[in-house]
Amino acid sequence: MTMFKTSLRNFFAHKGRMALSAIAVLLSVAFVCGTLVFTDTMNTTFDKLFAVTSSDVTVSPKEAEDGEDAPATGRPETLPASLVEKAGSAEGVQEAIGMVHTTAVTIVDKKNKNIGATGGGPTIAGNWTKVDLKTFDISSGQAPRGPTQVMVDKDTAKKKKLKIGDPIRTITVDGDFTATISGIMAFKVTNPGAAMVVFDTATAQRQLLGKEGLFTQIAVTAKDGVSDGRAKQNLAAALGAGYDLKTADEEADAGRKEVGSFLNVMKYAMLGFAGIALLVGIFLIVNTFSMLVAQRTREIGLMRAIGSSRKQVNRSVLIEAVLLGTVGSALGVAAGVGIAVGLMKLMGSMGMNLSTDDLTVKWTTPVVGVVLGVVVTIVAAYVPARRASRISPMAALRETGVPADGKSGWVRAAVGLLLTAGGALGLIAATQADKASEGSMVLAGGVVFSLLGFIVIGPLLAGVVVRALSVVVLRAFGPVGRMAERNALRNPRRTGATGAALMIGLALVACLSVVGSSMVASATEELDKSVGADFIIQAQPGQPVVPKALEAVRKTEGIAYVTEYRDIPAEVTAPDGTSAKMTLVATDPTYATDLRKKMVAGKQSDAYRKDSLSVGSEYAEKHGLKLGSELTVAFSGAQPVKLTVRAITSDDSAMEQGAIILSTETARSHIPAAKLPQNFMLFASAKDGRAKAAYEALKTSLEPYPQYKASNQADFKEDLKDQVGQMLNLVYGLLALAIVVAVLGVVNTLALSVVERTREIGLMRAIGLSRRQLRRMIRLESVVIALFGALLGLGLGMGWGTAAQKLLALEGLGVLEIPWPTIVTVFVGSAFVGLFAALVPAFRAGRMNVLNAIASD
Repeated sequence: MTMFKTSLRNFFAHKGRMALSAIAVLLSVAFVCGTLVFTDTMNTTFDKLFAVTSSDVTVSPKEAEDGEDAPATGRPETLPASLVEKAGSAEGVQEAIGMVHTTAVTIVDKKNKNIGATGGGPTIAGNWTKVDLKTFDISSGQAPRGPTQVMVDKDTAKKKKLKIGDPIRTITVDGDFTATISGIMAFKVTNPGAAMVVFDTATAQRQLLGKEGLFTQIAVTAKDGVSDGRAKQNLAAALGAGYDLKTADEEADAGRKEVGSFLNVMKYAMLGFAGIALLVGIFLIVNTFSMLVAQRTREIGLMRAIGSSRKQVNRSVLIEAVLLGTVGSALGVAAGVGIAVGLMKLMGSMGMNLSTDDLTVKWTTPVVGVVLGVVVTIVAAYVPARRASRISPMAALRETGVPADGKSGWVRAAVGLLLTAGGALGLIAATQADKASEGSMVLAGGVVFSLLGFIVIGPLLAGVVVRALSVVVLRAFGPVGRMAERNALRNPRRTGATGAALMIGLALVACLSVVGSSMVASATEELDKSVGADFIIQAQPGQPVVPKALEAVRKTEGIAYVTEYRDIPAEVTAPDGTSAKMTLVATDPTYATDLRKKMVAGKQSDAYRKDSLSVGSEYAEKHGLKLGSELTVAFSGAQPVKLTVRAITSDDSAMEQGAIILSTETARSHIPAAKLPQNFMLFASAKDGRAKAAYEALKTSLEPYPQYKASNQADFKEDLKDQVGQMLNLVYGLLALAIVVAVLGVVNTLALSVVERTREIGLMRAIGLSRRQLRRMIRLESVVIALFGALLGLGLGMGWGTAAQKLLALEGLGVLEIPWPTIVTVFVGSAFVGLFAALVPAFRAGRMNVLNAIASD
């Protein structure tokens, strides 16, 4: 109990020095808890939605068993209307209602703007039935009646400024039609971001499915006292095979599984960045306790002299760590809820609506947060605690501070060199891999070992790198610069740990910058080398190129030809008997000009002959294929056919790597028209000398179809660069948490260093050092420590990025590009980070009373 009181007294005596470490724990725990609360809230939102929208039993076509309601054909799989009556007459069934749902639509307003969901949610069109009354209330107007009326959801109407009486146009593969908004419907539960439009049943069937008398699902209500499972069994007996039947629970589980895969990717990615911040926070905590132990050397020595055992001293420091972890974690849990609300607001601005009414804080979240924060703090404080327990009672007679253990320094250097060498060998081995999948694990090992090596060897590197940086940065400031250099070198272990915290975040920034720049450069080179088409027309994800848009492109003035491009799912059986479900590419013969592929055997143009195709070199080698070999291809809804290999293309390319290509006519001859996928991309070329005029004309032709974008090669490259840039900016934003924690580490190190050197600072002031010079000395020390961490991090990150690019080269991305402007900007920015981190410690040092400082012990 006495030891606990002593620890508590010490903790509150140094609460100011502990504050920044507590903030590091708080930030890391907050990010973890915020991620958990956010994903749990999203799960709650979707669970409520699935619970409301799921009927007792849902009947769907067998082909739509995977939940896909917008296949590549542009039309969902359907059921005959006669099946509704048959289902309604099954034993135990109260009622059966035919439903129409599809997401293969684009909805535009009177200004020709796409009013569909923009945050990843779907745009859903369907028919209005009384089943929808479980999900919606009609907040204004009336339900649609006849082919000229439509109802939209309230959230979409609010975001897109739609009102009753406004016309909206619906674009489908069967054409487009205009209807007037007759009503606004409001979700009874939170709408997670979908845009909904509904028509009367006849209009929905005719316009969305191509003809009347079809439905995409049948919603079945069981009679009172009949379980969903029993109703499902009765329906299966009444309808026979060939249909997919799901109870309400099964339907909800299927929806939950589909959404869960997306949520898990986001969840674990965010937790990964939180883990990086925790790792950085460990260095901050280690430094804090190391310096506090050093400053209390005489105090601890006195405790030992009056009878405290090593175990008690060790326990005293660890108790302080527990207090620090508990306080920081408790605050972090509370802050995590705030972060979750902030993420919900951010998703709301991107189109996904999440209500705070659904905010879900499970009991496991605060437990995980507190346990994580406390454990991390104890682990970080363990080494300083052991060091404190080894302080001799004789230390009570010495000055504050103990010299570093020379033996442990040599051991540390040896271990660090060994780890660094292992990491370097791993990175080199990864660059020599024959397959990217094999080299990725080796690369991961190289990254981990090289990072650990640099962390361990940091103090040894500090002595070399800081001296080199000082020659360039500090020597120009005369004696003040030299004192700043010596202060940074006084305790290499401390400088190494402080720099390592910054190193981790900047290493990841540099690595991703190299990879991103190399991807863009490789793709740009590949486009210049391989793409012959003048224009590329792309659709929004999930939207096919409708026939009318294709016709508009073909009729564009100045266009010489248009190449269709569609993906064809099929099961392919090689001559060796191995089968696999694959996606083939069906294009026009002009594609051989639009994309110039390196050939291994044959000519690409031969692949467009009747019942012919081309295969990638790796697939050909794996299955022993050569020119003239036959593949058995089973297209969806068609009998298996034999197609002949007429060309083998090189896989040494990032574009269409390993693709099996056949002609559009071959696909049409073997696939029923109703099962033939629509194009999802088009290529076009201009007539000689008319590229500029044709490009403008093409944009004009596609104006009625805002879901498509036409790009020339220059614009396509710029779009690619922007997409990679947006992805990297998102990652940089998440890494900013780790960098903020690292900056706190620099602040904390300097603040504690100032306290440690109180008497020294007083003496320097007494012999003539001005306040301005003192503040400059501390700022320069901070700058050189920040630059030390930045130099290590950027160098390490460029090594990681270079090794990663060598693996990407195996996938056709063969250009290595170091983004020097980014690297230089980050390095220079690190100096400003150092200046910022030193502001408060330098200000406090400058305000010290000279006599009190000299008299301090």
